[in-house]
Amino acid sequence: MAVVMPPAIVILGPGALATARRVQTLYADSQVHALQGRVDGDVAFSELGAHLRECYMRGMPIVALCAAGIVIRCLAPLLANKGAEPPVLALAEDGSAVVPLLGGLTGVNVMAREIGAALAVAPAITTSGELRFGACLLNPPEGYALASLAQGKRFVSDLLAGATTRIDGDAPWLETVDLPRDAAARHAIRVSAQTWSGNPDDLVIHPRSIVAAVSAPREALAERVRRALDAQGLAPLALAALVAPAALTGDSSLEQAANELGVPLRFADTAGHTALDALDALDALDSGAQVERYAPNEDGIALARAAAPLDPLTLGRARGKLTVLGLGPGRADLLAPAARAALDDATDIVGYATYVEMAGPFRADQQRHATDNREELQRARHAFEMASEGRRVAVVSSGDPGVFAMAAAVLEALEGSDDARWHAVELAIVPGVSAALATAARAGAPLGHDFCMLSLSDNLKPWSVIEKRLLHAAQADLVMAFYNPISRARPWQLDRALEIVRGVRAPQTRVVLGRDVGRPGETLRATTLGALRPADVDMRTMVIVGSSATRGFARGDGGEWIYTPRWYREDD
Repeated sequence: MAVVMPPAIVILGPGALATARRVQTLYADSQVHALQGRVDGDVAFSELGAHLRECYMRGMPIVALCAAGIVIRCLAPLLANKGAEPPVLALAEDGSAVVPLLGGLTGVNVMAREIGAALAVAPAITTSGELRFGACLLNPPEGYALASLAQGKRFVSDLLAGATTRIDGDAPWLETVDLPRDAAARHAIRVSAQTWSGNPDDLVIHPRSIVAAVSAPREALAERVRRALDAQGLAPLALAALVAPAALTGDSSLEQAANELGVPLRFADTAGHTALDALDALDALDSGAQVERYAPNEDGIALARAAAPLDPLTLGRARGKLTVLGLGPGRADLLAPAARAALDDATDIVGYATYVEMAGPFRADQQRHATDNREELQRARHAFEMASEGRRVAVVSSGDPGVFAMAAAVLEALEGSDDARWHAVELAIVPGVSAALATAARAGAPLGHDFCMLSLSDNLKPWSVIEKRLLHAAQADLVMAFYNPISRARPWQLDRALEIVRGVRAPQTRVVLGRDVGRPGETLRATTLGALRPADVDMRTMVIVGSSATRGFARGDGGEWIYTPRWYREDD
């Protein structure tokens, strides 16, 4: 079975980098994950155990260039479902040993052989069936599904004990496998969409060659589809996709049914709204291949079975997804795992050019759509257009997408549209670490009590409104975080803002200035309201003005901790 998701090639030091790069050439879009501060790779991580577990839980194959015992101890708490585990290998830093550890049913030995061949070493494969036959019979290729893992293990044990087998059906991947074949054998490898009869001498593999089409949402839809399959003697594991008319896009009962059945949900652009209309609209079923159709049952579910596995991507289109996400301050280890997953899943990345580049590295098949920072609504509309075509679009912002960023623009574009396709798109907003929070964490806890965030940019609101809010926030004794404090086009607003605040706050009020926090070259400085000058600040600086209770004290490295206590007294 080929590796579907590119592996994470994990290294801990510079001595492993050359070997990692050689392995990287074997797998398109794979990345070298390197321990931060030790060696530079494509993805940085700070703690090996947590990073390996994150990759494992995401289903990402792992090639770890370190001792096998380290990998085992890191992943031990997660080892539960053998059938669901991704491939995990340990590889010596110099490439002298390749040890498959986990994922015998998901292609780990295939990867071990590929890596071993590239590095000219024999992989340490210990799986009996693979050693005897040269392949894992329980790991059919993409487009096929094993009917029963338990029966499969028994079948392989029988072959290892001396039984012979025949192959019933089309199994091209087994043509070069060294099996003990006998045309008259009692044991059989059956490749069929028909339900397994329960014969203990059969290893049944189902080609995913069936499409189930529905015409309307119904309760317990997944069970209804199973009954429709059972009525024809067809196996649910032979199902390639659930298909519905495009008018039903976004219906939650369809999505729930597809999830329960473990298949993609696809939509067909149809003139009518019946299940047969949906099947008729699928070009993949009219490509000349032999297709058997089954009339709709009483639930309106129609079936079609092809002679070979079907690629779901050729069946209509998916429901589009638009994810608005925050990249955080820019450091890889401060990017939320949900945001990283959305970026990995996306077909298209949309955003201000600087932020799009921050979202990398990218796969070769991912499209980037970078625009000027002032084109927010146009950017949001473009994202919805692509998502309405079935694409998975990630709209990126720095920090948090809901703090002076793209989430509001995306929702504004959606509210202003009467395009039903846009409203059928799956929309998700994934939070990130905002600049104010990142700067505050570096300084200590200046946002430890009530605070507000204010943008000093008057591009989208009148300056008079900004002045009013500044005055009220200062009078309320709130800690204030200033976004967009100054720019070449707005050189005077910060001076005026400070003048307003100084009219209420004492000169000794603590101020924190964080520039490019979380990015290379970050700086952090503590000062006071009286000493602060506009020349100390640029567009990439976060300004946090403390309240009357904000204080500071010396830290061990010679710097200063700044914090606002959680209590508050009127006389402070």
